[in-house]
Formats: sequence, C-alpha cells, structure tokens
Amino acid sequence: MSKSSSPGARDVAVSRFPIELAQFLKFAGLFGSGGEAKEAVVAGDVQVNGTVETRRGRKLVAGDKVTLGEETLVVRAG
Repeated sequence: MSKSSSPGARDVAVSRFPIELAQFLKFAGLFGSGGEAKEAVVAGDVQVNGTVETRRGRKLVAGDKVTLGEETLVVRAG
C-alpha cells in the first residue's frame, strides 16, 4: 500500500478483479473480519465513488474510491 496522489487518500493494490466491497475493506485493514465489514456496508457507513453503498457484494474495479469515515482508499491494480 502506498500513498496516493489524491489528497487524504491511500492506494490499495489488489491482484484480482473484481473484488467485493466487504472483502476489500477487510483486505485494506479497516476491519478485522469480513462480518464486521459487511455490517458497516449494510448500515450505510461506506461510500463508493461518492455514493453511499449498501450492497455488501458490490464489485469494485481499479480506480474506484471507497470512503469510510475520514479515510478514502483508491483501488489499484497490483
């Protein structure tokens, strides 16, 4: 994981696409378990590309921006 060129965002490199939103949140280290990540998504705590996303199985692709609270992650191929 490296610093992103977007202010306040960090890049998270993913090797396989598409990746599910909850899986990505766990992979990025924002949650200790997939269950916790799914709960946050269903509760409406997560945004994808600036829109609240409640579908825990939402597929992400390179370039998507995921925001949880004050933290923004950019999905990158890697």
